Amino acid sequence: MSFERADTYATSVLPPQQDASSDQNSEIIKAFKRFILEFRVDNDFVYRNQLRENILSKQFQLTVHSENLISFHDELHQRLFENPKDIIPLFERAITEIAKRNIYLTDEEAPSVFPQCQLILLSNDNKISIRDIDSDNVSKIIKISGIIISTTMLNSRASELTLMCRNCRHTLKIKSNINLGLPQYPKKCLAPPLPDGDKPNCPPNPYLIVHDKSTFIDQQTLKLQETSDMVPVGEMPRHITLFVDRYLCNVLVPGTRCEIIGIYDTYQKKVRNTGSVNNAAIRSPYLKVLGVQTDADLLRSAGGLNRIFSEEEEEEFIALSRTPDLYERFVKSIAPSIYGNEDIKRAITCLLFSGSKKVLPDGMRLRGDINVLLLGDPGTAKSQLLKFVEKVAPISIYTSGKGSSAAGLTASVQRDPATRDFYLEGGAMVLADGGVICIDEFDKMRDEDRVAIHEAMEQQTISIAKAGITTVLNSRTSVLAAANPIFGRYDDMKAPGENIDFQTTILSRFDMIFIVKDEYDAHRDMSIAHHVMNVHTNGGNNEEQTEGEIPIDLMKRYIQYCKLKCAPRLTPQASEMLSSNFVAIRKEVKLKESLSSERSSIPITIRQLEAIIRITESLAKMELSPIADVRHVEEAMRLFNASTMDAIKEGNTDNDEVLQHIENIESEIKRRLPMGWSTSYNTLRQTFVEKGTYSIEALNKTLYILERREVVQFRHNRSSIFRCGV
Repeated sequence: MSFERADTYATSVLPPQQDASSDQNSEIIKAFKRFILEFRVDNDFVYRNQLRENILSKQFQLTVHSENLISFHDELHQRLFENPKDIIPLFERAITEIAKRNIYLTDEEAPSVFPQCQLILLSNDNKISIRDIDSDNVSKIIKISGIIISTTMLNSRASELTLMCRNCRHTLKIKSNINLGLPQYPKKCLAPPLPDGDKPNCPPNPYLIVHDKSTFIDQQTLKLQETSDMVPVGEMPRHITLFVDRYLCNVLVPGTRCEIIGIYDTYQKKVRNTGSVNNAAIRSPYLKVLGVQTDADLLRSAGGLNRIFSEEEEEEFIALSRTPDLYERFVKSIAPSIYGNEDIKRAITCLLFSGSKKVLPDGMRLRGDINVLLLGDPGTAKSQLLKFVEKVAPISIYTSGKGSSAAGLTASVQRDPATRDFYLEGGAMVLADGGVICIDEFDKMRDEDRVAIHEAMEQQTISIAKAGITTVLNSRTSVLAAANPIFGRYDDMKAPGENIDFQTTILSRFDMIFIVKDEYDAHRDMSIAHHVMNVHTNGGNNEEQTEGEIPIDLMKRYIQYCKLKCAPRLTPQASEMLSSNFVAIRKEVKLKESLSSERSSIPITIRQLEAIIRITESLAKMELSPIADVRHVEEAMRLFNASTMDAIKEGNTDNDEVLQHIENIESEIKRRLPMGWSTSYNTLRQTFVEKGTYSIEALNKTLYILERREVVQFRHNRSSIFRCGV
């Protein structure tokens, strides 16, 4: 420029103006800083104090509730939710700068490398279903809920890559914000020209990654599946891939029910070229997780139960718990379309509420969940009861024994198609953690599959050692099983052991075992027929029936409230009563076993004492009572006697008169038949049945007992009896 001409010239004395976008970014960072430093609740600077505590404990993170951001700066919240990919890095930059200033007073003291702080966002927005997510939600923040079914191993992702040219050794740093897939490298060398003006002759794609000088962060991939109550009939449950990093890694395990807040995004999958349609433009969806909320987190947070239940609901629940006939009302509300089965409905009520779980000082856990087995004839509404429980339990899974394998019930090992790594996928008992699993057709399961749930039913864990993965999963679930006897129908002429095709090991794990028989009784049959006709003609809208019933939604919420709120303990009087009753039951069973010369197929062990304790606690929990007293014990003992004790006595010689007959026949046979002698069956039948006063059943039972004791032997196609022992 020449200044010789007589013109007016001007030059700028101010620094060059920054472009509008960077100026806008600095304004957004300032607004976020102001929010962190100035937001307060009742003179408590929430986020400033939280950040200081986190930094002192080396946790470079800040948990922000979107409701607080709305109340402080509505426009900022709107920008965050509309354009999260651009705004969240700015928010994290603001958090990092404040964290650095908290520790170091001046920028000179601060180190050149300071960890990037993570924003964890929580929100009370309405959830949307996984099925309702569509293309309009791409790059937007959404909130979904479901159950974690699998988690991968922890791996590292580069947040800042150092690249080096393989020819001229030029180094370059690039930031990588890609969560899934591969980052993009420069296609040609970006080295500056040499002093003589020539550019180095570098080949295409010259850059290599220098791992030692790159920065990495932890990342993990999860799979979230929608819960069973969200799945329409006949549909497969949908799932979505979740991507978590830094402080959100290793927070969730398979079986956890949670609410996820994150950015819905897409990535390009590696697809093998099959020569078919070019699908390069089709991208796979995933969710970049910003925050996680589980029920346990909500309970621990400020407000506790108030975050899950409103005040009006709590008042309604407390009023319901004080109803004098609550127990009876609840029993009537369990499957009202099914006639009778009062004790089974009472047992199901106890199963829904469950007892109190205990953790002993040595770390040992005692389960609080109640397991119930319904064993009986077809057509006795066992499956209907199971289906009702699936609807009313807050967390529930229904499965059929024939269609369930050991891996499907416990856990299976899958291989990730992309990384070829093994990972664990939880089965039905893991997904039902904290609820009820209903297993229909329990007798049709293969023995090896049934053995797989032994540990889950008592220890409430599932230990896995497969494909190099050794771990323990939680399965704190109640089991409600329905089964048929060996011959399809229950045979009264046979002992329980001959009707029940289960091992003692599995039977001892059930707290209550009901034998449901379809017996002929004209009066009862008429009542059932009237009831069924009423259900079919009126659709169950009988005023007498519906009176005093509790709606299913209220039952479900009340059960959830009681389980979270109340954990009753036994009073000393109740404990004393339980102990003496248990000793009496053991004595009674021992006496029966000695008289019938065969061990009961349903054992009475310490597990059964714990079962009665759990039933007692569940009855107290239903009334929101902190203690379980004598009246709860009496009802628990009555229920146990009506279920398991009745099952032991079924078909057994529990009649004193029959027992006396067997003893008399036994002593008479031993007196008349010396050692080494034999007689015909017809002779004995004429002597004891036709000429005597004994029944043919008593004679057959006596011979069966003597044969088991090896006192006599049957010969010639059971027509003659030989005395071979004492």
